[in-house]
Amino acid sequence: MRDVTPGHAVRSRSPHAVTSAGVPDRVESLPVIVIGAGPAGLTAAYQLVKAGRDVIVAEADSVVGGISRTVERDGWRFDIGGHRFFTKVKAVEDLWFEILPDDFLLRPRMSRIYYRGKYFDYPLRALNALKNLGPLEAFLCGLSYLNARIRPPKDQSNYEAWLVARFGWRLYRTFFKTYTEKVWGVPVSEMPADWAAQRVKNLDLGKAIINALTPRRNQKEITTLIEEFYYPKYGPGMMWEVCRDRVEAQGGRVLLETPVQAIHLSGGRATGVTLEHHGQQWVEPASHVISSMPLSQLVSCIDPSPPDEVQRAGKDLHYRDHLTVALVVPESAGFPDNWIYIHSADVRVGRIQNFGAWSPFMVKDGRTCLGLEYFVFEGDELWSAEDEELVALATKELDALGLVPASAVEQGYVVRMPKAYPYYDFDYQRNVSTIAAWLAKAAPNLHPVGRNGMHKYNNQDHSMYTAMLTVENINGAEHDIWAVNVEEEYHEEWASTEGDDPARARRGPSGTGRAAPVLPRRPQR
Repeated sequence: MRDVTPGHAVRSRSPHAVTSAGVPDRVESLPVIVIGAGPAGLTAAYQLVKAGRDVIVAEADSVVGGISRTVERDGWRFDIGGHRFFTKVKAVEDLWFEILPDDFLLRPRMSRIYYRGKYFDYPLRALNALKNLGPLEAFLCGLSYLNARIRPPKDQSNYEAWLVARFGWRLYRTFFKTYTEKVWGVPVSEMPADWAAQRVKNLDLGKAIINALTPRRNQKEITTLIEEFYYPKYGPGMMWEVCRDRVEAQGGRVLLETPVQAIHLSGGRATGVTLEHHGQQWVEPASHVISSMPLSQLVSCIDPSPPDEVQRAGKDLHYRDHLTVALVVPESAGFPDNWIYIHSADVRVGRIQNFGAWSPFMVKDGRTCLGLEYFVFEGDELWSAEDEELVALATKELDALGLVPASAVEQGYVVRMPKAYPYYDFDYQRNVSTIAAWLAKAAPNLHPVGRNGMHKYNNQDHSMYTAMLTVENINGAEHDIWAVNVEEEYHEEWASTEGDDPARARRGPSGTGRAAPVLPRRPQR
């Protein structure tokens, strides 16, 4: 553990130096405080130290990487959910290879859908699908689709009806219903359809059939069907471990096990941050604060407290949580897929990763490690279960699926990841807008970035790009960070419209981040 005690690796300041009404002289010479050492936070720190800025990164956890970390237990390495490195953002891809120039593997994608004891190739392949469905079921699916096209549901305001209208009831139940409900924890029929047009817009039945009938190719148009990707040899956490080392090599400070206790505002700006490490607290003055901590926590840390409506907005932001049960099995007992989607309602696991298929450097000779993913709410039955219970459950379900017999499981590990997915209920946009608007006026030098920092369900490259543009803003640019959306094909669209709309070119592309469903409000406990 690095020594981060005040007076050694961290310069101690009196709280009065940053909470007084006056603004310190030469503000821009003060450090930039970066909250969180995930992809967004470390990207911001790396870009800042390259520009010669003094940077302090405060991370509450004992490891870097956030949800993109690689967990190591007894020499096994496994990541949280499987992180492909694929992006249409050239600046992000260039940064990946700048940080890890020689440590990426180009990996073929193999994934399948498990349903009713059968494994369907995903992306769908005609012969495989017909074989698994059988001629009768394939015929019935076709009739169901035609019937839905002729007589679609009248009310398509919910996600279920929207999907049925485009795929038919039988295909909807096979390839959408169960898995979606596992991920988000609510019935598909209660999800509004305004998300569906974004999330499934490029994956309609016609394109799926064309994709199934054509030879395999490196498909890149539809993000969910990408057939090869880059992956660091020791997992995604390797990227952020090396990035941390590079930040520190250039004079930045990355402080682990150092949560933020308060962010001080005075005179219309953020003036400093109270940090805590193993019971010791101190205040660091700041020229800017870049925050990738959950937006709800950011609001609660601000001193003096924001107006009541902003506090209510922060408290009304919710999350879907995640846990992985990693099981060690003989390599021969594994499977060739990178991951498998579990559409069976008979088990609670939603997806299974095979980390040996992601990278042979993640596992040990003769063994592989399978990561069974459970989508949960923090504090519910699964989240609160003992590790031994979760290992037993995962072992039982792996056996029930016919993947690996229970007797072949040699060891198990549990990793809980709170706030893995921002939860999009009916009020989240209003809440985020309320907070963002207030921050823009009260502390324009306090910059939310990344997935949880902006409460946007996005991928790693989106998180990184918001951080990169934020650093450019600190250096004088005027990007609208809230308008970034890497899931859209906006580079082509943006370039083609720059000449027509200079204001849009300055703002950057529009969107809300990776598409995610607007979900029913969770019941209060």
